[in-house]
Amino acid sequence: MTLKCKNLIIGAGISGLTLAAASDDYLIIEKENEAGGYCRTIKKNGFVWDYAGHFFHFKTDRFRKRFIESAKPGEFVDRVKSTYIYYKGRLIDYPFQKNIHELDKEEFIDCLYDLFDKTEKEKYGNFLDMLYGKFGRSITEKFLRPYNEKLYAVDLSKLDENAMGRFFPYADIKDIVLNMKKGDNSSYNSTFLYPKDGAEFIIDKLLEEVRRDRIVFKATVERVDLERRTAHLSNGDDVEYENVINTAPFDVFLRMTGNRDLCRLADVLTYNKVLVFNLGFNKKSSFDSQHWLYFPDKDINFYRVGFYDNILGHDRLSMYIEIGYPKDAAVTEGEIKRQLESTLENLRRVGITDDTFVLEDYVSILMDPAYIHIDAEHDGEVRRTMAKLEESGAYSIGRYGAWTYCSMEDCMIEAEALGERLAKCGGGIK
Repeated sequence: MTLKCKNLIIGAGISGLTLAAASDDYLIIEKENEAGGYCRTIKKNGFVWDYAGHFFHFKTDRFRKRFIESAKPGEFVDRVKSTYIYYKGRLIDYPFQKNIHELDKEEFIDCLYDLFDKTEKEKYGNFLDMLYGKFGRSITEKFLRPYNEKLYAVDLSKLDENAMGRFFPYADIKDIVLNMKKGDNSSYNSTFLYPKDGAEFIIDKLLEEVRRDRIVFKATVERVDLERRTAHLSNGDDVEYENVINTAPFDVFLRMTGNRDLCRLADVLTYNKVLVFNLGFNKKSSFDSQHWLYFPDKDINFYRVGFYDNILGHDRLSMYIEIGYPKDAAVTEGEIKRQLESTLENLRRVGITDDTFVLEDYVSILMDPAYIHIDAEHDGEVRRTMAKLEESGAYSIGRYGAWTYCSMEDCMIEAEALGERLAKCGGGIK
């Protein structure tokens, strides 16, 4: 069967649905049997878990009105962020670099000395170089380097100095010193909102604005002919389109084209995978006020844990656990079992649980990809390639489609902006 549409959208995640909600003539191709991508929610045995920790920091009035003000009373909880670093058996306020005064005296002096003795540069060669230049040896080696190596599962010298953009908690010497007496750990997400029914609330709201008969589930785009503006689907159908909007990982989309040069670029792009455990226990932990914790210690298998029960006010410990892997790592069933055993052991080790805690239910999820690696060597080529693809009516948006580090709101803003552009070109905007 040959289908026709103005806007062929690859992926029914938050970016694809936002674009579709602003369009008249579209077709969405989604490989799963439901919409949402990584913004889906699992409910088991009374526990509410997302595919990973998703928290909302709406900075634009239109999205706050669209999702928050249109919600029924009590559908969202509003929290002031409570986050810490588990460091040598103690909880240190996050971010580490602004709270070195909470360390033992000797370590504090080391950090302070290196902070004043560091060598800054006009331009840094990579992310690791930036850490040493801006924060000195001690702060970098006690937290910033080991934590981010666990997170990204890569040599940090391979990342661009601005790999995390506005999401990295920068602080200068004045900020750090002033924070010693008057604590101010505010950041872009000092407060956050969370739906009581999980992040899928946002997806459900978007789906109210999208025609279900224009979503093809359990199908993938196998080939895209950029010249003829056609796509072949895994279910055997062909699609003739005016614009193709990709929200799948950019490297995956490049391979759909079959173009040798584009496939070469796809081969050099890197990212990490993250194994997520959602765990539900029989009772509350003594960690009953924290929202999430960071773990730089490489003897502990996870780099971050979050507490759904503390966010939602539930009476049983409900957590997400995140473990980073390199792009090419084989995360087998045996590996998942080993990591679960290690996770439960380490939760007891750090005091979040003890032998009286019973694991009542759990789910494991592999995010592949999870965090993309922005590196100076290839990022320029990525941006130039995206601009060139637009000449053929091909657009790539969203966190993975645009191959960038951004928030869910950023993805929706980008999708709406593209919708406006396509409307001016006859893209069928409402």
